[in-house]
Amino acid sequence: MPDKINVGLNRRKLMISVVLILATLAVYWQVNQFDFTNTDDVVYVTQNSRVQAGMTSESIRWSFVTTYAEFWHPLTWLSLMLDYEMHGLNAGGYHLTNLILHILSALLLFWLFHRMTGAIWKSAFVAFFFALHPLHVESVAWVAERKDVLSAFFFMLTLCFYVYYTEKRSIVRYLFVLFFFVCALMSKTIVVTLPAIMILLDYWPLKRFETRGNKTDLLLWQLKEKTLLFILSAYFSLLTAGVQYNITAINFPFISRLANAPVSCATYLEKTFWPHDMAFFYPFPAQFPFWQVWEAVFLIIGISIAAILTARRLPYFFVGWFWYAVTLLPVIGIIQVGRQAMADRYTYLPLTGIAICLAWGIPSLFNHEKMRRKILFPASIACLAALSVLSWQQCGYWKDSKTLLHQALQVTNDNYLAHHNLGQVLFEEGKTSEAIDHYNEAARIMPDHILIYNNRGVAYLKIGEYQQAIEDFSKAIHLMPNYADSYFKRGAVYLGQGHKEAGCRDARKACELGNCALLEIAAQKGDCR
Repeated sequence: MPDKINVGLNRRKLMISVVLILATLAVYWQVNQFDFTNTDDVVYVTQNSRVQAGMTSESIRWSFVTTYAEFWHPLTWLSLMLDYEMHGLNAGGYHLTNLILHILSALLLFWLFHRMTGAIWKSAFVAFFFALHPLHVESVAWVAERKDVLSAFFFMLTLCFYVYYTEKRSIVRYLFVLFFFVCALMSKTIVVTLPAIMILLDYWPLKRFETRGNKTDLLLWQLKEKTLLFILSAYFSLLTAGVQYNITAINFPFISRLANAPVSCATYLEKTFWPHDMAFFYPFPAQFPFWQVWEAVFLIIGISIAAILTARRLPYFFVGWFWYAVTLLPVIGIIQVGRQAMADRYTYLPLTGIAICLAWGIPSLFNHEKMRRKILFPASIACLAALSVLSWQQCGYWKDSKTLLHQALQVTNDNYLAHHNLGQVLFEEGKTSEAIDHYNEAARIMPDHILIYNNRGVAYLKIGEYQQAIEDFSKAIHLMPNYADSYFKRGAVYLGQGHKEAGCRDARKACELGNCALLEIAAQKGDCR
């Protein structure tokens, strides 16, 4: 009889895994035909000479020492280099790598929760929720977010080996946990909260706390077992904080960032249950309504208190909620990096906690098994089907820059980045006047952004508005006195108009800052001696 049960169980697990793969492919296979976008893909691939050098010894060394793009994530760079070796600049190959990593993470998540709980259908729901939720589209469909899907894969793999370790503790199994955790950290440091997630899983469903008698013993046991993991988390957190400290961190007052944290946390919850108006970039609001901040604060505090008070009776609610809250902490925005208020990609790991609450919490509302089968199974299928349709639609917006940027402008207000990047797309298409209109909007919204003026200056050059071009290059230089590109371009305009003294002065300054091309050309012509 046990053999028959195991055979039946293995078949169900295989069936669920196959359906999970097929459903995810049905939603995301379209990425195979997608292009790169001008939203960071230029930084990570299309204009990155290191990545395009492929897997050379020098490139590999660079990936381990660079903090380019404000991250230290050598494994992410190596994966992109490997993609370049296989696909060149064919964007579809990079997209498929992201998709494969996403599917593997979903399969590992299914295995993880089934191994811990034995609840096959609830574990399946968690995995499908992770694989198909629209908020996860950004992480999968954006080539530049390779760091998300790669770190999540190692995150799940670390937890799987941790479960093995808890079943039979040994140095070898612990070393596997340590190794894959380091791999996750070297992909993206957002996984620094993983040791805290292990403690939550120790409470439920692993129930390792029940084997410990007193609280002192419990605390010492956890500290002893996870000391190395927490040291790694602390080290990588400090490393990331040091790398990412830049001027964007002080563009928003601390009180604004403090207000944004609970509002974004609550907004993620809203979008979890009602996925709508999703965009690649959410502008930071000029101010937050008083009621909105306190409503979010009371919501978060209220749920947290409820989770703590019901921890013994509803351990899955406690674990699920704090999985969500803890994994969201590194990206909640109190320490601000970038100008966004929030980002869909920040929910990639946290939403698993909400899925846990739903998978185990909703069935507990039904007393009879027959009622669960008649209502919950079709309701779950309907829910996941709706999420799949929304994800498929959201994924379609990522097919190219123009589509993505137009969609962002439709669902957000005062989105300077979407206007600026759309201006770049239109300029490349030869629609210079339309490009300038979008640059004007971007400058109105964000008057201290250097690239807006530099790129608008180039557009003015294209239509022969030389004085306006000079004014824009001068504005960029005023904002950033050591910006070589604007000195180069302004110098070229001056020289083209016969203003040799001003042109040579800018050419020398550009050369001093690392771009000597203009000075060399001018010297050959005899303009600059």
